[in-house]
Amino acid sequence: MNNVFMSRQPLLNRQSRIIANRLTLHLGKHENMQDAANALGALDDIWTRSEKPVFISCGANKCDAGLLDWSAPDNAAIELPAAALLGAEGPDLVAALQTWQPTACLLFDAQATKALSVDVPFRFIAFDTTKFTLAQLKLLAARTRSYGMGIALNVQTSEDFRACMDGGMTAAAGWFFTAPSSQPAKSLNPAQTNIVRVLNLVRQNGEIRDIEAALKLDVAMSYKLLRYINSAGFGLSCEIQSFRHAVNMLGYDKLNRWLSLLLATASKDPMAPALMYTALQRGRLMELLAAELVDKAEHDNLFITGAFSLLDVLLGVGMEQALDAMRLPDAICDALLGNGGRYQPFLELALSSEGTQGELIAQQAAMLGLTADQFNRAQLQAQAFAEAMEF
Repeated sequence: MNNVFMSRQPLLNRQSRIIANRLTLHLGKHENMQDAANALGALDDIWTRSEKPVFISCGANKCDAGLLDWSAPDNAAIELPAAALLGAEGPDLVAALQTWQPTACLLFDAQATKALSVDVPFRFIAFDTTKFTLAQLKLLAARTRSYGMGIALNVQTSEDFRACMDGGMTAAAGWFFTAPSSQPAKSLNPAQTNIVRVLNLVRQNGEIRDIEAALKLDVAMSYKLLRYINSAGFGLSCEIQSFRHAVNMLGYDKLNRWLSLLLATASKDPMAPALMYTALQRGRLMELLAAELVDKAEHDNLFITGAFSLLDVLLGVGMEQALDAMRLPDAICDALLGNGGRYQPFLELALSSEGTQGELIAQQAAMLGLTADQFNRAQLQAQAFAEAMEF
C-alpha cells in the first residue's frame, strides 16, 4: 500500500499572490523514490494542469533516478540537490533527466557551482533561506540569474519575504503570511460589520427582502458575491443574475458558505490574496477529507471551519472577537478555538498538511481512517478548487 504522504507550501510573487505550489514527499520507513513516483503517478487523473508550477521536493529523503519513473506533467518542477547529481548515483540521475527532460530546479548548496556544469538545463535555482543570509541571497541571485529563476524557500517572516523580492528572487515559499502582521483591532471595520449582518440574516433564514436590503448597502459586496457564485469553482450550469436568483438556485445553506468567504475579502491586509487562496484551500480540503466520514449536511460547516481558520489574520481581530460577531454552530467555534469537537481532527490534519512533519500527517490521517492516496488526492483537489476561485 502507498505510504507516501505529501505536505504543501505556497510560492508567492511580489504582489503577494500564490503563483506556484510546492509538494514535499514524506516516505514511510520501507518506501523509496520508486514508491514516490508511483504515488505521484496515481494522481495523474486529478493533477491540475495549469500555468502554476508545482515543485516536487524529496524533503529529507535521498533523491535518485527512481523518481524519474514518474511521467511528470509539464507544470511539475523537480527539485534536485546538488549532492544527488554529483554523488555515486549521479550519472544515473543525470541520464534519466536527459532522457525524460522534466522541468528541473537546482537546490543551491556548497556543491551547486559544480552541479551547474552538469549537462542538465535548470529552469529554477532554489535557495533555502535558513542557510543563507539575506545579503548572500541577493549576491547569489545575481550570480545565478543566467542559469534559472531564483526561488527562496522556507521564508519565515513578511520582512524576509520583502527582502528576498528586493534581492532579485522571483518567488518565495513559506507560510510567513499566515501570521498576524499587526496588533488585533478593537472592532470590525464597517464593511466587515455589514457582511456579518448579512451572514447572520442568512443563517436565520431571514426574509429575502431584508437580506437584499442589507446587500444594497454595499454594492461591492454584492458584486463580489455574484462573482464567487458564478466562478468556475462553483460549477453552476447557468449564470446567477441576482441575489434572489441565488437563493432560489442554491438555498440558504449554500449561500451561507459563500457569504462566509466574502467576510474574508473585506481584509485590508497586503497579504490578502494569498490568505484568501489558503482559506479556500483549507476549507475545501477539510470538506474532502471528511466526505465519507460525516453526514453530507455538515459538509458546508466543515468548509466554513477551514475557510475561517484564518479569519483572525484576515480581519485583523482576535479569533474569539471575530466569532462573537457571528452565530456559528458550536462545532465550528470549538474547532477554531481549539476546544475539541468533531471538526477539530479534520482541521488539525489540514494544518499539518502545511507543515514538515510527515509522521504526524500519517498518524492523524490514520486516526481518521484515511489512506495516503485519499489524503494526497484531497490536497490536489483542494488546490484545483482554490485556483478555480481566484480572480
